[in-house]
Amino acid sequence: MVRYLALVLVLAFGVALPATAQTEEDESFQNELSYGININSNGGLIGGVFFRSVYFMSESMYQFGGLEIVEVKHPKENPIFSETGDQFIAGKRNYLFAVRPHYGREFVLFRKAAESGVQVNAIAGAGPSLGLLIPYYIRYNYGGPTSQDIRTEHYDPQRHRSFENILGNASVFQGLGEANVNFGAHIKGGLSFEYGRYRESIAGIEVGFMVEIFPKEMVIIPQAENEQLFTSVYLNLYYGRRK
Repeated sequence: MVRYLALVLVLAFGVALPATAQTEEDESFQNELSYGININSNGGLIGGVFFRSVYFMSESMYQFGGLEIVEVKHPKENPIFSETGDQFIAGKRNYLFAVRPHYGREFVLFRKAAESGVQVNAIAGAGPSLGLLIPYYIRYNYGGPTSQDIRTEHYDPQRHRSFENILGNASVFQGLGEANVNFGAHIKGGLSFEYGRYRESIAGIEVGFMVEIFPKEMVIIPQAENEQLFTSVYLNLYYGRRK
């Protein structure tokens, strides 16, 4: 995952270099609203979603506020397929979702032309984190191979010992009402590569590094080592509009 994100950064920076030769500057704007998906080294293929509102401060600097919601996975999460074809994570007790409101600044490094090109911005932001530990539920057959006694329960490896009787995991919404909220903080920095052929519309990618900390360990798999400090490399794919 880290190598993949690093390759994207190198390719995007290579595309961005010709934009420095453009002389036509983009028109200023007052507000920009964007949204997209997050891919990160702790979250699998699609880690989550984010929203961001950017405000014009000067030709070379913007301020922004945003919200990011991502799932943080344990490195030892290995899906196992049940006899029904559904999957579950052996030993997992909780999901971990991070809700990250944040504030930051963008600094223009290379400005694109009004109608085309690539703009490169340096980004820095920080804010609080809400770590939601949501119980991980499974469907377990207590009846065995000859009968059916299927119950949806919070997964306990000491109680649900037989993998053959686990039919798969239940929906994450099953344990949402039992979520344990933990307060923490995060800080991030990176580069954004903004593409677009129109003044009103934007699309691009953001690549960077994030550090997040909680006051206690976030227990996802009790039998494995769990962390309170998380670091990740991330890639945001976004689309938006400005006015």
